[in-house]
Amino acid sequence: MTHRIALVGTGTMGSLHARVLSQNERVSLTRVVDPREEAGKACAERFETNWTPELGDLSDVDAVVLASATEVHHELALQILEQGKPLLVEKPVANSLEKSKEIVEVSQAKDVPLMCGLLERYNPAVMTARALVNEPIHLMARRHGPYAPRIKTGVAWDLLVHDVDIAIQFFGGQTPSRVTSGAGYFHPQSVAGAEDTIETVLSFPAGLATVSASRLGQKKVRSLVVSELDRLIEIDLLRRDVTIYRHVSHDSATADGLGYRQQTVIEIPELITAREPLATQLDRFADLLEGKVDAATERASILPSHQVVANVLEQACTPA
Repeated sequence: MTHRIALVGTGTMGSLHARVLSQNERVSLTRVVDPREEAGKACAERFETNWTPELGDLSDVDAVVLASATEVHHELALQILEQGKPLLVEKPVANSLEKSKEIVEVSQAKDVPLMCGLLERYNPAVMTARALVNEPIHLMARRHGPYAPRIKTGVAWDLLVHDVDIAIQFFGGQTPSRVTSGAGYFHPQSVAGAEDTIETVLSFPAGLATVSASRLGQKKVRSLVVSELDRLIEIDLLRRDVTIYRHVSHDSATADGLGYRQQTVIEIPELITAREPLATQLDRFADLLEGKVDAATERASILPSHQVVANVLEQACTPA
């Protein structure tokens, strides 16, 4: 069975979705939706499909991928769900926790599958590391990069949400028992109230996660380090590789104690998949449409990271 998909939004992320949708044999890109005629038609022509400026009646499709600007997610998502169409919505679900909750609640009330594009879940290195990690006690995530004027939201919703979600996944889906954070507002071109850097500590029953996000870096960094009692797992999300370190011994290398030797065993596991994250995510969406993934479980995995980010922003906006 081929699932007919409508793609809403043909910007940077929407164009990537269009490419992946057009390459997947399990789905067909039935049409793209964008109020900007030039951009919409250009995308439709490139991927040999149809363009419409508005959602309109969705009887011609089986499901929708929503990749428009975050500011319009709430209105569009409700229109899609009201027509009973399963939805894959880019993160964040909406531009506030309250609106995100409403979308999830409508999905649940109408029993319509809903999935959020928390893309790093499908990074091959993250998937491999999650299969290897047993009992994490400390996770450190760093997501830094250069300033991008086109992104109007702060780094909490744009960047931090990914690593908060990863931390929650590594700690068994548990919601952190405590969240502390601090934010910085430095760039003169940033929208008022949009944070440029943020540092967050998440306390879980079994361990601790420290998450850092910044759009003021001169180097793009996407790193993750997970510590267990007897080993450390290092993940480079850009290169998509995993390295495991296990300390063996440290002692004096010479009788007089002036020399020092430390031994560490290094392992480089094979990745469980080489597919790009968007393609893997789309396969999971197709599985969701076919009932191979439990819709309630998928839906329940969306809000925890959004709730943490909302908590982080509340702390950032509260005067000391």
